[in-house]
Amino acid sequence: MILANAFCIVLFVDEILRSLAGPPSPPGLAPPGWRVPVDCVRANELCAGEPSCSSRYRTLRQCLAGRDRNTMLANKECQVALEVLQESPLYDCRCKRGMKKELQCLQIYWSIHLGLTEGEEFYEASPYEPVTSRLSDIFRLASIFSGMDPATTSKSNHCLDAAKACNLNDNCKRLRSAYISTCSRGLSATEPCSRRRCHKALRQFFDRVPGEFTFRLLFCSCKDPACAERRRQTIVPSCSYEDKDKANCLDLRGACRADHLCRSRLADFHTNCQATSQSLTSCPGDNFQACLGSYAGLIGFDITPNYVDANTTSITISPWCSCKGSGNMEEECEKFLRDFTENPCLRNAIQAFGNGTDVNLAPKNPNPAVTVPPKVEKSPALPDDVNDSNTAYDTSVISTCTSLQEQGLKPNKSKEQSLCYSEAQLTTDGMPDQKTFTDPKAGSSRHRESRILLLIPVLIPALGL
Repeated sequence: MILANAFCIVLFVDEILRSLAGPPSPPGLAPPGWRVPVDCVRANELCAGEPSCSSRYRTLRQCLAGRDRNTMLANKECQVALEVLQESPLYDCRCKRGMKKELQCLQIYWSIHLGLTEGEEFYEASPYEPVTSRLSDIFRLASIFSGMDPATTSKSNHCLDAAKACNLNDNCKRLRSAYISTCSRGLSATEPCSRRRCHKALRQFFDRVPGEFTFRLLFCSCKDPACAERRRQTIVPSCSYEDKDKANCLDLRGACRADHLCRSRLADFHTNCQATSQSLTSCPGDNFQACLGSYAGLIGFDITPNYVDANTTSITISPWCSCKGSGNMEEECEKFLRDFTENPCLRNAIQAFGNGTDVNLAPKNPNPAVTVPPKVEKSPALPDDVNDSNTAYDTSVISTCTSLQEQGLKPNKSKEQSLCYSEAQLTTDGMPDQKTFTDPKAGSSRHRESRILLLIPVLIPALGL
């Protein structure tokens, strides 16, 4: 009898708690107004399966053919088609760099978004999915897959070590040899190489070889001019980069934007490397990896950037262009050029990779919905991701705060608390535009549950236990 009464009490309390908690949310239910983005090839297939979306998409493509945005929107039918497609999966679709149908995906993306831009915008949103990996992932993979004993690495020429590591990987060695051969092959005395073929071979290398190899070749740290010159020569600049005369930078940008692939890579570079004062590192989301990946994505186009010289004390990056002859567009041209030559985000990212360091930061404004404070340790520990990440560079492990000071970055002004968090202390990564959805009734429900639990001692005697 006693066991039966106890069982009844348990069922009674459980039922009350379930009713207070409310019905469970269906699995995969997204917040209102939010759609899961899909790649544009798949979004196009979904649109083709809906007669209304399919017809509007065909209309919009006809509207964009040979017309500017204002002329297109003057047509009522074109305007309606654009409004309808903004509610379709095509509007939110994105592409992955190096995906099988990348060019087709980008063509679909721009067929929608070129109609949404207000003329020629200085910065365009990236059509690619955001990068979530960090430099620490590159360091970890490089130490695993390089196949080199740290004792055999060079004490001074890390770029030479990078080339050796590439030669130990069949895919890296094959594609690197292919672009070096193509870009070094002279056609005639007046035409030293085929730039078009050279650019294609470079794109294949940087798209198909993992970053743990390509980043080491592009961003190796140097202490002497010989090493810095080897780094500058990585992309065979005599063919892929330099020319007899420098084109105007805005003309170069215009030619790039006429090609869907180049336009996408440039938009991705601006999205991930645009200097911002809202982050400690000057990079959007403090993500060095995203910026360096976007930079590498520009190599193999007419707008290819490269090191200007073999200077070891300061790094200057630039496309092969100038603002000479810009007329009344000179200010815009200089602004575009400064995004390469005077970009603190790009410079800090290159230096961080060369030092073998990454940065992990706590959110500047911790989310109020997080109720469990981070675990506080008596002595801050080094992040796990820098423990053994720099074996290929023969550089001592540097803590987050030290790396920031070496890069000339200012830490938090607070005297009571340091920004030297370990990975175990961080509960979430501070990502831009991240939203946390909370239930405003959750707090009151917990109070009611606690009151119900207090009634259990009263119920036990009443049921004869």
